[in-house]
Amino acid sequence: MKVVTVEQMRAIEKASDAAGHTYAAMMERAGRAVAQVLMARQDVRKKRILVLVGPGNNGGDGLVAARYLAQAGAEVACYLTRARDPQSDENSRRLQELSVFCLPADGDPDTRRLQQMAARADIIIDALLGTGATPPLKGVIAEVLQAVGQVIRQRATPPPPEWARIGGVPESPAPRRPWIVAVDGPSGMDFDTGALDEAALPANLTVTFAYPKRGHFRFPGAAAVGELVVANIGTDPALAADVDLEVVTPEMVREWLPPRPPDAHKGTFGRALIVAGSANYTGAARLAGAAAVRAGAGLVTVALPASIHSAVAAGLSEATYLLLPHELGVLAEPAVEVLAEHGKQYDAMLLGPGLSQEKETAEFLDILLRGLERRPVGFLRAESIIQPIPLPPLVVDADGLNLLAKMDGWPSRLPPNTILTPHPGEMARLARCSVADVQADRVEFARQKAREWGHIVVLKGAFTVVAAPDGRVVLEPFANPALATGGTGDVLAGIIVALRAQGMGPFEAAAAGAYLHGLSGELARQRLGSAGVAAGDLPPLIPEALKRIRDL
Repeated sequence: MKVVTVEQMRAIEKASDAAGHTYAAMMERAGRAVAQVLMARQDVRKKRILVLVGPGNNGGDGLVAARYLAQAGAEVACYLTRARDPQSDENSRRLQELSVFCLPADGDPDTRRLQQMAARADIIIDALLGTGATPPLKGVIAEVLQAVGQVIRQRATPPPPEWARIGGVPESPAPRRPWIVAVDGPSGMDFDTGALDEAALPANLTVTFAYPKRGHFRFPGAAAVGELVVANIGTDPALAADVDLEVVTPEMVREWLPPRPPDAHKGTFGRALIVAGSANYTGAARLAGAAAVRAGAGLVTVALPASIHSAVAAGLSEATYLLLPHELGVLAEPAVEVLAEHGKQYDAMLLGPGLSQEKETAEFLDILLRGLERRPVGFLRAESIIQPIPLPPLVVDADGLNLLAKMDGWPSRLPPNTILTPHPGEMARLARCSVADVQADRVEFARQKAREWGHIVVLKGAFTVVAAPDGRVVLEPFANPALATGGTGDVLAGIIVALRAQGMGPFEAAAAGAYLHGLSGELARQRLGSAGVAAGDLPPLIPEALKRIRDL
């Protein structure tokens, strides 16, 4: 699904109106969608719903939603920042016919009645400002949001208990805070940059129209969006043909996933080689291997320092192992010859999780990427010949990235379209800049570096960005604090190498792998909460994530 800027959305709506699908028709569909999405989540009958109505089209969407909700049996009231004449405003007239109470702000100069309405509301719909507004907020809009926000904070503070229960399992109290629904997005958000006014109302649910906007995926605004739903308002998809950013959907992933024929054998689903681990980081090799197995690779081999084999294999019986020469538990130069001999048997290779950044490992990686030095037989003074090592399609993660960052000209030493999976700190080291530079505009930074380096970039974090050298860029729709723990990146790398081994293209494997990782994290959060999820909780959930996508 395309992700648009404010200017792109404005152009799409203008072109749609010019083609005969009018602004009024789009407004009708938008308001109806808000009501329908809300009603799919809550029984609105007899619920008290307050609609905050702004002066523009966003307010018009709110009035349409109010009509549908009133017809569904909700007790609806509208608070208008600017009075609308029912004689000239069709949506106001239709609400008047339904006897929906509408109060203009100029009839409530001290916002006392607004606060009373907010104090009684079960649901508040924020239809004050749409995509064209930017913070800071001023005037009556700011006053309305501040007044409602004050009431919400008061309602969220529980009174002192009449009694206190000690022991047992705590039970969740009945919600005191009203449910907040944002039309397009929280009023006070910049829909391009994600900037957010301090008076904005954090939403439980946001219903946006035609396409999500870039600001929905940029903080701090993204934290106030809540659940994001995109409603179809009838615009022609061809009008967004030139938009160059997409958000990954489960339908996209389903199309990318390789088939699973009933007559398959383990060779059908590829052979993945994972070069990982060191004496201090045995878990990284185990997590990456477990993830690759769970993501459907036919055969997973973990190549690791021989000294840590027992520690890793004790927790990962499904993989095979390639024992490599080492020095004090870290890979050393002689390991290159073993990989040169065996690497050609594999369809994809992951390099990096838990390798360490010791001098011996740096030398190992340097030779692996440069090639083995040979002398022709029979020539005493012949010059050495560098014999390149044929590498399968490559994924580089973690310490592999940190070691690359210390090499001059590292992008040219990798096979084309290698998949790089940096977090912001690793990305800053690779690009030799600051983390702030990386985070200032993650989409464009990843796009630029993918083109410059000639490799796939998976810039991890909230709303992971995947960029290809040809300019393709996608956003992953997940921002999950449960994944902010050590080892989850190893799981992601293992998923990606498994998909690559099964024959997926590098960009598709990276984007689908990041989606499966994010979906597994959401399943873990549903079961366990946002704190205390361990990286090892994720691999067993990967098959469920795959099944949910394939069953769409």
